[in-house]
Amino acid sequence: MPSKRRIRWAVLPVGIATAAVLAGCTPTELNGYLPGFVEDGPAATDKTEMVSGLWVNSWIVLLAVGVITWGLMGWAAIAYRRRKGQMGLPVQLRYNMPIEIFYTIVPLILVIGFFAFTARDQAILETQYEDPDVEITAIGKQWSWDFQYNGESDDDTVWSMGVQAQTDERGDVISELPTLVLPVDQSVKIKLQSRDVIHSFWIIDFLYKKDMYIGKDNYWSFTPTREGTYAGKCAELCGEYHSMMLFNVDVVSEAEYEDYLDSLRDAGQTGDIDDAYDRLQNLPGTGAGTEASEEEGDH
Repeated sequence: MPSKRRIRWAVLPVGIATAAVLAGCTPTELNGYLPGFVEDGPAATDKTEMVSGLWVNSWIVLLAVGVITWGLMGWAAIAYRRRKGQMGLPVQLRYNMPIEIFYTIVPLILVIGFFAFTARDQAILETQYEDPDVEITAIGKQWSWDFQYNGESDDDTVWSMGVQAQTDERGDVISELPTLVLPVDQSVKIKLQSRDVIHSFWIIDFLYKKDMYIGKDNYWSFTPTREGTYAGKCAELCGEYHSMMLFNVDVVSEAEYEDYLDSLRDAGQTGDIDDAYDRLQNLPGTGAGTEASEEEGDH
């Protein structure tokens, strides 16, 4: 039997080689090729790495289980194959207690482990900020988005109202998408509401999404940590034009964020957005929603 010293010397090169390979990986590769990561900057939010860590580590464990299982299957197929000259069935065994205990206990440990780590991370991800720097209400509607930036009073509260994406014959988006603007490195709490059916608020690079219901408000708290433009969409099939329910997220500096709020205030888009909301403003499948809304107002 090899000594512990020899085993250490055998394992050491493997560890060094593994560390060298991982050191050469980009952040995208280390995080399982998930979106939200760049080579020369932080993750998209303060919670993004937690989500990717749970995902990548789960796959590593599952891959290890798969390799062991495939290896045992291959070994059994070779070791117990029918040899030349053999006839009939091999010796049949009713049970093997050690093996049955093994394949009962190990999956149980895996399930408990996955549950424990998922519950731990979910508890952190679902903890809402009590006093965030920014409070926003995101409203899903068939088939677009409205965003209200809540202030201490109606004069401080501003909003933007979106219309669903319009596409050309090739399916390329040719219209301006609703845009949610967030300040970088500021804590954000988003209140999620629906105007009609169930929607799902998904910012792809943030690696998280939450459903939006009638009669039940959901919340999502996080801190964006990298400036840039990110794609968002509805992740819940919500009707005929679900695929056009797109939006963008602009993470900007605090000064740019305040300038944006001022531009909404200068445009008269203040107070509660429900007071200004008009269903005709978002007519499905057309680019003439605004014109139709104005004509209806004239009548």
